[in-house]
Amino acid sequence: MTTSPPRVPTRPTTERLSPATRLGALTTRIQLGRSMSSESANYFLLLGVTLFMVVFGLVMVLSSSAVESHNDSDNFFSRFWSQGAYALVGLPLMFVVSRIPRTFWRKTIWFFLAAACFLQVLVLVTPLGMEIGGNRNWLKIGSLTVQPSEAIKLALVVWLGIVLARKRDVLDQWKHVAIPVVPIAGGAVALVTLGGDLGTTMIMAALILGALFFAGVRMRYLAAGVVAVAVVGVIVALSSASRIGRIAALFGGTSAANPDVNWQINNGFYALASGGVFGVGLGNSHSKWSWLPAADTDFIFAIIGEELGLIGAVVVLLLFVMLAVVFLRIIHASTDPFARVTTAAIMVWLIGQAFVNIAVVLGVIPVLGVPLPLISAGGTAMISSMVAIGIVLSFARQSHRESLAAQDTDRAGARR
Repeated sequence: MTTSPPRVPTRPTTERLSPATRLGALTTRIQLGRSMSSESANYFLLLGVTLFMVVFGLVMVLSSSAVESHNDSDNFFSRFWSQGAYALVGLPLMFVVSRIPRTFWRKTIWFFLAAACFLQVLVLVTPLGMEIGGNRNWLKIGSLTVQPSEAIKLALVVWLGIVLARKRDVLDQWKHVAIPVVPIAGGAVALVTLGGDLGTTMIMAALILGALFFAGVRMRYLAAGVVAVAVVGVIVALSSASRIGRIAALFGGTSAANPDVNWQINNGFYALASGGVFGVGLGNSHSKWSWLPAADTDFIFAIIGEELGLIGAVVVLLLFVMLAVVFLRIIHASTDPFARVTTAAIMVWLIGQAFVNIAVVLGVIPVLGVPLPLISAGGTAMISSMVAIGIVLSFARQSHRESLAAQDTDRAGARR
C-alpha cells in the first residue's frame, strides 16, 4: 500500500514575492489611491456626465443612422463604427489634455490658433476644400474629412482666456478690449463665415462675447459687440438664397433654393409628435427610414424624442443643465483668471451649441446645421468637444490641488 507524501502548506503568493516587489506593488497602490482621491467632486462630476453623454450619443447614432448606413454602404453599422472610432480617439486625448499644465497653453496657443486658421484657408482657396449643404467648411485629405472650424473654436477659447487674463487690469478701456480681440478673433470668425457656415459663426461669436463677459468687460462694450454681431449676422443671412429660404421655411413659407428644408422641419415635428411621453422604443423610429434628413447629426434630438419620448428629451436637457452647473462650479472654485475665462468660453460654446441645435429641431430658429455636442454624429466635433472638456478637467484638478496646498499651509501655520 502506497501513501502519498504529506502536503507541505504553501505560503500565500504575496509572501513568496521578494521584499522589493512587494514594496513596489504597495507603492503603486498607494499612488493610485492618492491620484484618485486627490481629484475634486467637480472633476468626477464633469467626467461622469461627459462619459455618459458620449455613450448615450453612440447608442443614438447607432439607432438613427442604421438605415442610411445600409443605404450608403450595405452595412448597418458603418456610421456607428466611424463615430465609435472617433470617440476612442477623443477619450485618451481628453485624459492626456487633463494632465497638461496651464503653462503649456500659454507657450503654444498662438501656434495652434495659426495652424487651425491655416487649415481653414486651405478649405477656402484649395481643391482640398469640400462643400456640403451649401457650406464650404470641410477639408478632405484622401479618405479623411475634417472640419477646421472646430479646431479654430478650440484654439480660440484658450487664446481668449490667455489674452483676457493678461489684460484683466485694463479691460475697462475699450482699446485694450478691441486689441487684439477684434483683429485676431474677428479674423478667425471671418474665415469660417467665408465658408458659408452661419451656425458655426454664431457659436464662435457667442463664445467670444461670453469670454468677454466673464473676463469683466464693461456692459456697454458688450452691448456694442452684440449689436455688431447682430448686424453682421443679418447681412450674412440675407446674402444667400439658401439661408433666406431657411428663414422663410421657419415661418411656414417655402424655400425654392433648398426645398428639403421644409421637408426636414416638418418631419422633425412628426418625429417629436409621434414619440409622445414614453416614445416608440429604442430603435423603433419611423423617421430614420429616409424620412428625416440628417437624422444622426443635426436632427438627432428629434430621433431621441421619437424613440425615448418626452422623458428622453427631458433627460438630454437635464444633462446639459448638469454640464452647465459643473462648469459654473469650476469657474467659482478657480482663482486663476485664465482658467475662469477659458472655462466660461467653453461653457458658452457647448451649452450654446446645444441650445441652437435643440431650438432648430423645435422650430424656434431657422435651420443652421450645428450638431448636438457629444451626442450627434461628427468626428471632428466629437474630438474637439472632448479635448475642450479635457482642458476644463485640468483646471478642476489644478484648482483642487491648489486649494489642498493652501489648506495644508494654513494647518502648518496654525501648528506653529
